[in-house]
Amino acid sequence: MSEKVIENNRVSVIGEIVSGFTFSHEVFGEGFYTVDMAVNRLSDQMDVIPLLVSERLIDVKADYQGRTAMVTGQFRSYNRHEGMKNRLVLSVFVREIEFMEAFTDYTKTNQIFLDGYICKQPIYRKTPLGREIADLLVAVNRPYGKSDYIPCIAWGRNARYASNFDVGNRLRIWGRVQSREYTKKLTETECEKRVAYEVSVSKLEDVELTE
Repeated sequence: MSEKVIENNRVSVIGEIVSGFTFSHEVFGEGFYTVDMAVNRLSDQMDVIPLLVSERLIDVKADYQGRTAMVTGQFRSYNRHEGMKNRLVLSVFVREIEFMEAFTDYTKTNQIFLDGYICKQPIYRKTPLGREIADLLVAVNRPYGKSDYIPCIAWGRNARYASNFDVGNRLRIWGRVQSREYTKKLTETECEKRVAYEVSVSKLEDVELTE
């Protein structure tokens, strides 16, 4: 596997395991499981981030709830079929996990770096209070011709800058993985609460302009 390809998608999160393991899928006899991690923000809020972990990396029958762990890996996506539609499912694919007894530096609990390509025209808008926002969908290449499609959200001058990008532009992004609750309207009378996962952008650059 190319080291260069792995370097274009790096995540590091530190938080508390808050669920048990749920079987996800199997690849060549290797089972993969999801488990949730609560990661504190610098504010009083927290993000609950799904981890995708191999049974070869950790004992998935053990209960780790309440324990603090440091995870490094990649932010991955796949399409899940739901009726007639596909739904983009995101999780942190765990490459390394280490349990910690104590942790105090909350400035480094949640970090992500992506190097990818704009694959959908950015959506730029302003909130009723005048705050600028841009929604980006970034394709990050994986080995063997695969890609991950990562939703990103930029604010303020980053949003203004991102609004000028076109499909195919290559960019680098630094930020954090965040979870966000929203309400999905299913029918005229039915709604469902869901959680979206995305990258909150703290810094971004156009690769063509910097190289």
